[in-house]
Amino acid sequence: MSDMNKEQERDELHRAIWAIADELRGAVDGWDFKNYVLGTMFYRYISENLTSYVNKGEIEAGIASFDYSKIKDSEAEEARIGLVQEKGFFILPSELFCNVRARAISGEGWTFSNGKEEQLNEKLEEVFKHIEESAKGSESEKSFEGLFTDFDVNSNKLGSTVAKRNERLTKLLDGIATMNLGSIRDHDIDAFGDAYEYLMTMYASNAGKSGGEFFTPADVSVLLTRLGTVGKKTINKVYDPACGSGSLLLKTEKILGKDAVTTGFFGQEINITTYNLCRINMFLHDIGFDKFDVACEDTLINPQHWDDEPFELIVSNPPYSIKWAGDENPLLINDPRFSPAGVLAPKSKADLAFVMHCLSWLASNGTAAIVCFPGIMYRGGAEQKIRKYLIDNNFVDCIIQLPSNLFFGTSIATCIMVMKKNKKDNKTLFIDASNECIKVTNNNKLTPENIDHIVDVFAKRTEVAHFSHLAGYDEVVKNDYNLSVSTYVEAEDTREKVDIKHLNADIKEIVAKEDKLRKEIDKIIKEIEATI
Repeated sequence: MSDMNKEQERDELHRAIWAIADELRGAVDGWDFKNYVLGTMFYRYISENLTSYVNKGEIEAGIASFDYSKIKDSEAEEARIGLVQEKGFFILPSELFCNVRARAISGEGWTFSNGKEEQLNEKLEEVFKHIEESAKGSESEKSFEGLFTDFDVNSNKLGSTVAKRNERLTKLLDGIATMNLGSIRDHDIDAFGDAYEYLMTMYASNAGKSGGEFFTPADVSVLLTRLGTVGKKTINKVYDPACGSGSLLLKTEKILGKDAVTTGFFGQEINITTYNLCRINMFLHDIGFDKFDVACEDTLINPQHWDDEPFELIVSNPPYSIKWAGDENPLLINDPRFSPAGVLAPKSKADLAFVMHCLSWLASNGTAAIVCFPGIMYRGGAEQKIRKYLIDNNFVDCIIQLPSNLFFGTSIATCIMVMKKNKKDNKTLFIDASNECIKVTNNNKLTPENIDHIVDVFAKRTEVAHFSHLAGYDEVVKNDYNLSVSTYVEAEDTREKVDIKHLNADIKEIVAKEDKLRKEIDKIIKEIEATI
């Protein structure tokens, strides 16, 4: 199958997936309902993943007809300890997605040990609790703890009565089951991760600002990752201090290839719902529990990965100009992440606090690529002092001006700051990529060609008229440490050039014609008056 046909097939699958997800929500706002769709997709994935893993082992042992989903729970219990050690979790056959769905559709239902009839919402709550509890006391406990918190089976968003909620939950299980995501058995795991990313994109684009806060569009993620991995085939660890749903972290493996991230994926996210989405995203992209460590805390005040830094690759799209403690917290000026600059980022604008945090945790051979609010490149005060520290110590490798309207929920034309600790020169490259995009519906988008162009100029550190400029240290100092791209890259004048001599001749000719015409009109008027 050609690449074009594959892309068409993928687009058709995406449209079908979105149609199902959109239909399932009914009258519920898509943004509110996303946790149910994505959570159910995750439940299906880990059920099929575990079943495939067990079946493969039994088939290799000579039991060709073995099917984990059809054995008794009591038989499966014998493998619980081993499976938790190997997979990080355990699901009883009766609690697998396929079996819970089948009973829900048939209406057969479940029965508690005390004989009471159990409804679907109660059963799902029980299943999710069992999955999380199966990891307790093991190495995977942190990866599974509270993973289904946002899947509230008793929420009024699902329906005003228990009957209506269960009806919606049954449709949800059936709808997710009909999504053509391939077979885990055929190693088609990428379909789950790809579909998950697509759904997050659609939810974010329809949610406006709230969606933009947790999701970085795929094209920007690709650009950041490629900027950070120029000349590298593998990296030890990738880190994002404001990881959102994890899309940026996962791009590294997709771009460099499977197993290119040798040690793992690390991130921190302050919003618990988004934190859960990130962990689910990791699993759906087949990242094992032992290869990712995502924490839920305030990165600037309470960073969680002191024992894991430094990182060879840091990619991030931190929140723009949010408030933080700043100098209200007397401990922060002595924090080794911020103290080198001698000043803290303003309390009302934490942007450069994230930059300093990233720099502090960057490996000596590493690269950090960070999306930045444009104001931090030229404002005075504490921000200018921090820029001075970054330039005086030769940490800023490149500043890239991006097109406007790339992100969901904001039309701001953002920038990318690329930092390195061991640069080969004492210069800063400025790239004006503000026109490197195409318009798609309401947003701009970076095409593969746009990304290739930017990365090529970045890698070669070349000067291109009206596109890039390699500024020496003295030039930046002369400009008072202003790092705005427009200060260094002259925009091309696309106005039509005017030939003054030719224009004057044209005006003279027009005036002469006008004079001649006026005389002829006067002559006609006199003739008319003479006949009256």
